[in-house]
Amino acid sequence: MSIIIALGSPSMSQEISPFTVAIAASELHSLKQRLQQTRWPERETCNDWSQGIPLDYTQELATYWAGEYDWRRCEAKLNSWPQFTTRIDGIDIHFIHRRSPHENALPLIISHGWPGSVIEFHKIIDALADPVAYGGKAEDAFHVVAPSLPGFGFSGKPSSTGTSVEKIGAMWGQLMARLGYARYVAQGGDWGSMITQSMGQTETAHCAGIHVNMPIVAPDPDTMDDLSALEQAALEGISYYSEWDSGYSKQQATRPQTLAYALADSPVGQMAWIIEKFYAWTDCERDGSKHPENILGRDEMLDNVMLYWLNNCAASSARLYWESMRKPNFEPIHIPVGCSIFPREIFRCSRRWAEKRYSNLIHWNELESGGHFAAIEQPEIFMQEVRDCFRQLR
Repeated sequence: MSIIIALGSPSMSQEISPFTVAIAASELHSLKQRLQQTRWPERETCNDWSQGIPLDYTQELATYWAGEYDWRRCEAKLNSWPQFTTRIDGIDIHFIHRRSPHENALPLIISHGWPGSVIEFHKIIDALADPVAYGGKAEDAFHVVAPSLPGFGFSGKPSSTGTSVEKIGAMWGQLMARLGYARYVAQGGDWGSMITQSMGQTETAHCAGIHVNMPIVAPDPDTMDDLSALEQAALEGISYYSEWDSGYSKQQATRPQTLAYALADSPVGQMAWIIEKFYAWTDCERDGSKHPENILGRDEMLDNVMLYWLNNCAASSARLYWESMRKPNFEPIHIPVGCSIFPREIFRCSRRWAEKRYSNLIHWNELESGGHFAAIEQPEIFMQEVRDCFRQLR
């Protein structure tokens, strides 16, 4: 892989260097060859996705990936935003920094999770930074900072243990300080939600508030005899996840290295590992048919897969589970918190459960559509939630 970094690589100082993505043609050729030489398993013995992503659809995607998919289109999109790298705690961090043209814009750092990437934000970055250009109001503008998590995308890979969500939250505090933002807000989903909530505990001198679309909240035992419909559905969702949907998590939390040999060697393997989650976790049922392409474009799903494949980060991204999955943090958060509850989110909670952890809950909304990847599934709804939440902190 060839990546051009203007002005040289970041030093051990606080240097911030412009970054441009330029993948070598040989890497793309190698990918095409690997796709064409895939050794396929037999088809599933059921007629749905209950054993995983079906063979027919996987072969269809692989054929499209090898023959019609255009990485240079995605590369150009990434390079249309100002990108940078900087070294924090020994790890090179890649980030998009889209400054707003509007005076008094509020700095916002937004964090993805697994199996996501900064691609999740491709529909919202410009509109959040320049709302007027998209029919919005200047007073809702943000300076948008969208980093790639350590071990993900174009960021560097941790070479030792210890890069947990708490560690990353502290790194993001350093990043915002390095960018000159003394006061900012933070948003996140999936692991990004846990990182953001950690910032709400440790970065309180500068982080004015947080918004999450996957609150990490324990069910309140005092409510078990009087559950609301949402709470009952949330408990059923946790049960379903544990029984049918958590195998990937257990593997990545216990033996990420073993898994990575297969994913690092097979682009179809890496693709299937990710695309199955787009099926499982998006709000993608339409007219009785559930399919990821009902809500996400084929290209944007493969764009996301490419950030894993090109950077060979199956192992480094999976290790975040090893670092953080077995010790979730449910400690209280006292700075302002906003929550948006999308109906197809993996883990949901009620407002009264959330208020047990968040003592200053300034925004709460239960949406009618959307899933785990809210920013890419329902960008307009997602942006309205972020604006409504943080409008109170300007």
